[in-house]
Amino acid sequence: MNILLIPDKFKGSLSSEEVIASLSKGIRHVRPKAEIHSVLASDGGDGFLDAVAIHKDTQQVITDTQDPLGRPIKAAYLWEPKTASAYIELATASGMVLLDEAERNPLKTTTYGTGLQIKHAIAKGARNIYLGLGGSATNDGGTGMARALGFRFLDLHGTELLPIGGNLEQMARIEGPKTPGFTKVSFFAINDVNNPLFGVQGAAHVYAQQKGAGPADIKTLDRGLIKLSQTVKQHLGSDLAGIPGAGAAGGSAFGLKAFFKAEFISGVDFVLDLARVDRLVNSIRIDYIITGEGKLDDQTLNGKLIKGVIDMGTRLNIPVIGVCGKLDLKHRNLQELGLDHIIESGDPAKSLQYNMEHAAVLLEKATADFFRDLGN
Repeated sequence: MNILLIPDKFKGSLSSEEVIASLSKGIRHVRPKAEIHSVLASDGGDGFLDAVAIHKDTQQVITDTQDPLGRPIKAAYLWEPKTASAYIELATASGMVLLDEAERNPLKTTTYGTGLQIKHAIAKGARNIYLGLGGSATNDGGTGMARALGFRFLDLHGTELLPIGGNLEQMARIEGPKTPGFTKVSFFAINDVNNPLFGVQGAAHVYAQQKGAGPADIKTLDRGLIKLSQTVKQHLGSDLAGIPGAGAAGGSAFGLKAFFKAEFISGVDFVLDLARVDRLVNSIRIDYIITGEGKLDDQTLNGKLIKGVIDMGTRLNIPVIGVCGKLDLKHRNLQELGLDHIIESGDPAKSLQYNMEHAAVLLEKATADFFRDLGN
């Protein structure tokens, strides 16, 4: 039996590596001869650099930069000398993980620190820059990154605006750098959300609350993204707000496309291609693919890692097993999700805290039980 493991993390309890370890132990308890293959995947968010480092011959580069509130920090990106490519995870300089809960406010945060990383990579000679989007603390439409590369954003009076979410609504003019240093660089935005820039499904309405915004803030941020889109259209001639994925990372994807002509790439496809999964499945017969996350619910198919894996399984006619700590489907069933089986590891008789603290052991046991029953 050949089994391919491509799980997401169980948020708050297990990393992707730990999920793979528990699944592998559980399978081997009852199927010791099983051949287990695994891919450490990412949808462009958390773990993007880890996934790249496994499959690419890269060096870690530490840079001086700024956090989302402009405080000096050091952050890493990956450098691949062979192709002069830089791999940058937006969250390392512009992520929520860098802020205490009380500090989170997308009206005041910026992607400028990520822009400094991009600037460093270009100075190093980068010809390709891949940006993993996800986990951002920002809603600045990518203006912070653009400012670090020489763009200026001005109000009606010609006063330069700080590139933060709360200032977008005042924007009246965009000035590009006189001698841009990025025209020969290819940019790639790696993400797996399909949200447009603004509107009820846009960056602010869908994601800003979890970044610390209240209802009134969300309306302000959304108006700001509309204004940014209008100003970009007027001064750069690009109408990009409705492109699926433009709203990723507080509109950072929009900014990357508007200011740097970035190509959008599915994070799942990108990492599966890095791992050469198609080559693996064409060389041996895979009996099952296992994917999953901490909770499987009606939102599971909204453009994330699991959907990409399920789509791959469907395309290759390989049964896909979903694993989770908690199954919470209200309006969908397994067939709608595209899953053949579910392994739910949580103990419903125990508290959430217990299940999270014992997630590794519970997942190992549930996996062993499933594969034991599979043969009966």
